[in-house]
Amino acid sequence: MNEPFKKEYVKTVVIGGGTGSFTVLSSLKNYTSQIVALVNMVDDGGSTGVLRDELGVLPPGDVRQCLVALSDSPKLRELFSYRFEEGTFKGHSFGNILLTALEKMNGNFSEAVETAAGILRVNGMVVPSTLDNVHLKMEWSEASYILHGERAIADEYFQNDPRKAKLSLTPDAKANPTAIEAIMQADLIVIAPGDLYASLGPTLVMDDIGEALRQSRAVKAYVCNLVTKQGQTEGFSVSDHADEIERFVGGEMLDYVFYNEQEPTQEVMKRYKKENAYLVPIDKKALSMAHYESIGGNFLGKMVRRNKSDPLVNRSLIRHDADTLCSVLMEIYEKHRSQLLR
Repeated sequence: MNEPFKKEYVKTVVIGGGTGSFTVLSSLKNYTSQIVALVNMVDDGGSTGVLRDELGVLPPGDVRQCLVALSDSPKLRELFSYRFEEGTFKGHSFGNILLTALEKMNGNFSEAVETAAGILRVNGMVVPSTLDNVHLKMEWSEASYILHGERAIADEYFQNDPRKAKLSLTPDAKANPTAIEAIMQADLIVIAPGDLYASLGPTLVMDDIGEALRQSRAVKAYVCNLVTKQGQTEGFSVSDHADEIERFVGGEMLDYVFYNEQEPTQEVMKRYKKENAYLVPIDKKALSMAHYESIGGNFLGKMVRRNKSDPLVNRSLIRHDADTLCSVLMEIYEKHRSQLLR
């Protein structure tokens, strides 16, 4: 006899880093207690970049954001997010400094993350995709053009089609065994919205991760970005984004692709047009022919103002409505599970 569906026990892995994962995780913890946030480890900009360069530690920034997102303590969330505005620590967040101190003290980044998770009373686990000290590389072999580093790639205006570039980690990285185990045991895997080449790709292009994702029997969903990025994904449709996700992984693996159908206010769109950023086009014909099921919805959240006191981090203006998104994710998972049990 099959056990009744209980969403709080759905083993869910969220892949990404930065604000996309933060947004999804902040709401997802209200639906299930079985969460693993799988975080990319190539960040080399801002506070994280300074700490990596000066102290030789692994990048704490995206890990910190995921820990904060899953924390059940408002005060501790606020403390870990606090960013110094002056003095020697200007631009650094308290959480980044604490994770760095814990790594230096223990000599082990995994233990540092576990200790911080205990302090924050985290609902779930935050798992680095690799424990190797790696950097991101993007190479166009035909054009003999190479970009080195996550920050350089994130800020670059690509002169060549990024879909023809090879994204890789240098030196070659070995996946964190805990990450592989989480993927293989998952019921639901969510690839969060985020920068295709600087945030999502760094984890997905790892051979061990890609193989695990292709073999996993979990329901696999990708949440497409809300807007395109100037000089990188201009003109990319929903299916173009999904195609890049699967190119990174090394084969077809998605079951569902979620995209937003709701339009923001004219005021918000004017701000984005100044950056030559536009809503991701919905190519319904291509989506209808895809091997995955595409699901549109009103997934647009409230506008978030830029944080002027945060000089090392740029924040976009709009976010997904994470509560609506996670609710639909759980509905789709339950429907998918019911069909398999028939």
